Amino acid sequence: MTEPTSTPVDLDSLMGWTPLIDDAEATIRSTVRRFVDDRCLPHITQDFEIGRFRCELIPELAQLGLLGAPLEGYGCAGTTAVGYGLACMELERCDSGLRSFVSVQTSLAMYAIWRFGSEAQKQRWLPPMARGHVVGCFGLTEPDHGSNPAGMASRARRVGDDWVLDGSKLWITNAQIADVAIVWARDATASGAILGFVVEKGMPGFSTSDIPHKMSMRASVTGGLHLDGVRLPEASRLPLARGLSSPLACLENARFGVAFGVLGAARDCFERAQRYTLERKQFGVPIAKKQLIQAQLADIAADLVKGSVLALHYGRMKDQGRLSAVQVSLLKRECCRLALQAARTARGLLGANGVSLDYGVVRHMLNLESTYTYEGTDEIHTLALGRAVTGENAF
Repeated sequence: MTEPTSTPVDLDSLMGWTPLIDDAEATIRSTVRRFVDDRCLPHITQDFEIGRFRCELIPELAQLGLLGAPLEGYGCAGTTAVGYGLACMELERCDSGLRSFVSVQTSLAMYAIWRFGSEAQKQRWLPPMARGHVVGCFGLTEPDHGSNPAGMASRARRVGDDWVLDGSKLWITNAQIADVAIVWARDATASGAILGFVVEKGMPGFSTSDIPHKMSMRASVTGGLHLDGVRLPEASRLPLARGLSSPLACLENARFGVAFGVLGAARDCFERAQRYTLERKQFGVPIAKKQLIQAQLADIAADLVKGSVLALHYGRMKDQGRLSAVQVSLLKRECCRLALQAARTARGLLGANGVSLDYGVVRHMLNLESTYTYEGTDEIHTLALGRAVTGENAF
């Protein structure tokens, strides 16, 4: 039997990441970590408690090159997928709401314009969005159509040379602070094609609403979009968006950042529980000396290593253009599962203190209940995997 080590091992050492991350990616990670430590963590408990997202952080996120980070051109940083993932991990080490703002701005709103927009749309919107001067949101989910976006009720009618949009979207991150919304609607003609539009704040018939009484993602702006006869010129339509595959491609892109992000939340839960159990004494010794406590910490650490290695491997595949949709589903499903379990276990390790916001873990636990559901529920990703391994569609 080996002697116990005097210093707890660092998770990075267990993961063996150091030689696998290049200098630019390591710089991104350390820079975002300092930003989170200095500018975000000191306020997050109060922000979560009162339900506030600090909009004053947006210019600072832009200065770090995080808005549109993995996109090429138009003022975007053009980082690797792994570099962007590491940034998401550090942001969510603070709070899921902080990472969600960057994810929606980058992987949904900006990505939709970057991939499916006209050159004029890209030139108009992407540079100011990268600078944080324009905030975007992504309107796909509806009150009655979440996991089945193909059933969307929002409609786009052609009236002369314009389009008229009617419908509602719900659970939209950034809704109330967005200057521009990417809205998906079904063509009201017999074709029924799914179309994408860039809708600007302040247009007649376009409004937003709050979602009260949230117990998760409280330090994030979440609301509804309402379109009542919103008239748009043809120039507002995303010309390269063709069918439901277009918004689903945006979601697939966003799921990658979510998977990296939740690992950051899980890691923060682990490190808080690790410190607490080393300091908390019962029966005359630190509770970390007890076998049951060590077993739980070991399980969290092992899950974090497995999830992080998978995320890094799939990140390299994404950079090579080889990552499939089902692999993204697997990554998002597994990382969200292990992160939520890590938070729940860590909450228990902190005992009664675990339910206090002062200790941070319960905040992560509540947020991770949302990440388990959004960008595709756990059940939907399970069915995607099931279809892949059987060839049978159970949707």
